[in-house]
Amino acid sequence: MNSKNIVLIGMPAVGKSTVGVILAKLLGYRFIDTDLVIQEKEGTLLKNIISECGIDSFIEIENKIISGLKAKKSVISTGGSVIYGTEAMKNLGENGTIVYLKLDYSKLKYRLGNIKNRGVVIRDGQSLSSLYKERVPLYEKYADVIIDENGCNIEKTVEKIIDGLHISL
Repeated sequence: MNSKNIVLIGMPAVGKSTVGVILAKLLGYRFIDTDLVIQEKEGTLLKNIISECGIDSFIEIENKIISGLKAKKSVISTGGSVIYGTEAMKNLGENGTIVYLKLDYSKLKYRLGNIKNRGVVIRDGQSLSSLYKERVPLYEKYADVIIDENGCNIEKTVEKIIDGLHISL
């Protein structure tokens, strides 16, 4: 494996952060959670940025910060809304392999529980179902590799990513 990053994209609650930490440990890579990078740079929680600035401003902030992210040999877990940032996705794609963690809507809905507490970028009056339908084509467009997580636990998902990227441990 070269020094390219592995970038995890997908809806909230598909396990990007959890899977990312384990993958980074297995590969000896750094782990970067872009939500934490944004919180650190902005000095506040994601949900505060969203409630104070609005969704469009949050997406601009996310795009600006991630388009300037410099990383090597890292597993990068992104926020579910990263795919709205063209420059961010260009930077991530040029410096890494983008892996889409795909989960059926019914399983996602069950895992997500209360989305308000998660800082999910969802517009007032928008349903989780319509958000899912809006984002899936974007995740698929940017993905170099698609990992179907349905019926998988964390270990199985990690195994599928390693197989999908043809990494030998």
